[in-house]
Amino acid sequence: MKMSEIRNMETAELQERLADMKKKYDSLTLSHAVSPLENPMEIRKMRRTIARLMTELNQRGN
Repeated sequence: MKMSEIRNMETAELQERLADMKKKYDSLTLSHAVSPLENPMEIRKMRRTIARLMTELNQRGN
């Protein structure tokens, strides 16, 4: 997800997306620990997307 897409979202939508992404990230890392993922780069992409969402929320002051 690009920053331009994130900036166009409303704050409530950002918070929902952030919570959803964190849950998916946790399940992805857990499943990767049990058996290797086909594409482990997904973990890095998801972690960076979470960071982008958190950055935008912090800049908005929420």
